[in-house]
Amino acid sequence: MDSLQKALSLLPHGPDFRFVDKLSRLEPGKTGAGEYQVRGDEPFLRGHFPGEPIFPGVLLVEAVAQLAGVVAQCDPNIPALSNLKLTAIHGAKIRGTARPGEIIHLEATVLKRMGNLIQARGTAKVSDNIILQAELVLSGDSPPTGS
Repeated sequence: MDSLQKALSLLPHGPDFRFVDKLSRLEPGKTGAGEYQVRGDEPFLRGHFPGEPIFPGVLLVEAVAQLAGVVAQCDPNIPALSNLKLTAIHGAKIRGTARPGEIIHLEATVLKRMGNLIQARGTAKVSDNIILQAELVLSGDSPPTGS
């Protein structure tokens, strides 16, 4: 397994709720890029919307948060946090859609860390069109000390 795919394995999500298929770039603790292929067989597409499926905007936010989590958890200078979760969304703008067969290109940058909080900014694009911009806060539990 190459180092990019190894970093991706840090995601705690199961396969049915993983919205980053592969990483294309990673500067651990700083920034990263990845992608998700909208296959068309995802169960949520059947109801969003029948006959005209589009990838839900809230899952675009989740995809960017997952990528931001990978970027942050790979920081070689800071121990990974356990139970990392998305805890805040600021200034999210959904500017477009992704449909079956399209590839969502994701980018995330860690802006700062404060204890157990990670502030990040991310975007999602289809082709060259930005379909999501958001600032996110992730939080987790500190690793145990000692041992």
